[in-house]
Amino acid sequence: MVRAIVGANWGDEGKGKITDMFAGQSDIVIRFQGGANAGHTIINEHGRFAFHLMPSGVCYDHTTCIIGNGVALDINKFLNELEDVKKAGLNPNLLVSERAQILMPYHILLDEYEEERLGKNAFGSTKSGIAPFFSDKYAKIGIQVNELFDDETLKAKIKNICTLKNLTLKYVYNKPLLDKDELYNTCVDYREKIAPYVCDTHTYLMNAIKEGKNILLEGQLGTLKDPDFGIYPMVTSSSTLAGYGAVGAGIPPHAIEDIVVVTKAYSSAVGAGEFVSEILDEAEAQELRIHGGDKGEFGATTGRPRRVGWFDCVATRYGVACQGATQVVMTALDCLSYLEEIKICTGYEVDGEIIKDFPTTPILKKCKPVLKTMKGWHCDIRGIRNYDELPQETKDYVEFIESELGYPITMVSNGPEREAIIYRNK
Repeated sequence: MVRAIVGANWGDEGKGKITDMFAGQSDIVIRFQGGANAGHTIINEHGRFAFHLMPSGVCYDHTTCIIGNGVALDINKFLNELEDVKKAGLNPNLLVSERAQILMPYHILLDEYEEERLGKNAFGSTKSGIAPFFSDKYAKIGIQVNELFDDETLKAKIKNICTLKNLTLKYVYNKPLLDKDELYNTCVDYREKIAPYVCDTHTYLMNAIKEGKNILLEGQLGTLKDPDFGIYPMVTSSSTLAGYGAVGAGIPPHAIEDIVVVTKAYSSAVGAGEFVSEILDEAEAQELRIHGGDKGEFGATTGRPRRVGWFDCVATRYGVACQGATQVVMTALDCLSYLEEIKICTGYEVDGEIIKDFPTTPILKKCKPVLKTMKGWHCDIRGIRNYDELPQETKDYVEFIESELGYPITMVSNGPEREAIIYRNK
C-alpha cells in the first residue's frame, strides 16, 4: 500500500518521529516536495538526526529511500547529510529521480538578496534558495538531474540562465554577476557526485506498486504553508498537500490509500505569517517554548525560536480536511504536562462575528482567537503506553480536540523517542 505522512499546520508538527516509526513498516520511503529549508528531527537507537533532505527511512537497512522529482535537490547538502548518516554506522540505499531539479548556488544568493531588498517586509525565508528555485522550475529555466549528463543541453541552458540572472543581479540587486564557465564546472562537479544515485524512479515505483510493496510518502511543512491553501504569501513554494505526493513522487493519485496527518498538542510556527492562536505574552510563550519538543521549540534547520500558541481547532480542522486525512496523529502531548490550565482556540472573532471556518489571509489578519480553558493534568505522562492509563484530564483534552476536528485521532505521542507512542482503538 501507499501511505502519505503530512502536516496539518505550519510545519514542525513532529512528522519526523511519525515518519521514522512508519518507515520501519515500509519498503520504500520517498521525499516528494520541498528542499533543505525545513528539517525532521528523529531520535532512535542510532542517535539523534536533523534530516533536511534525507528521507526518514535511511535509519533502516531494509528500506529504499528516494528523492522524488518534486524535491529541490541541493546536491552538496544531500551528500553532507549522507556522510553524517554513514558516520552513525548506517549505509542507506538511496535513489534520486532523474527528473528532480537541482538547487543551484545562485538560488541561495538570490534568496538572500531578495530578503535583504524587502527589509522589514521580508518573508522570513530560511534563505535556502527555495523560492528562486521553484520560480525557475516553472519558468522552465531550471536544470533537471538528467540534463547534467548532456553537455550540449547543459551549456546552452547555462548560457541562457546567465543572460537572464545577470540582468537581475545587475539592475535589481547590484550584486556580482554569474560566470557561465564557473557554473558549468559546478554542474560537472554535481554530475560526478550524484551519478551513483540517479534512477528512473517513476518506473521503479510503478513496478513496486505492482509488486505490492509498502511505500511511504514523506511531506515537509504543513497545510498552512501550502502556496494555494496556506497563509499566502507567507508560504513555501511547493505544495505541502498529500495530493501533491502523486505528482512529486510520480505515482497515480488513486495509489495513495492512507493519509496520516500529524498535528501537535499545541501550535508552533517558524517565520512570518498569520497565527491567530499565538501566545503574545513573551514570558508565557517562552515557558511553552522551553517545555516543547526534545530540545525546545527551535527550528531544526535554522535554530530560530519558534512562535508558539494554543491548539487551534479552526486551522487544524481545515488543515486535516485539505490533506484528506484517513487518520490523525497528535504529537508532543507530554509537553503540556507543566500546565494547570490549558487553553484551546475553538473559533475566530472577526468584526464582531465568530467564525469556525478558516478564512483567506486578508480576513485572517483581523481575527482574534476564541479560547476555551480546560483543566490540565499537571503530572508527567511520559512512559505511559496505554491510553486508558492516561490521566482523565489528558483524555478529555484529546477527545475534545478529536470532536472539534471530526477526524479520528488514532495515535498520541508522549515523548520524543520512536517508542513513545500510544495507540487508540478507533
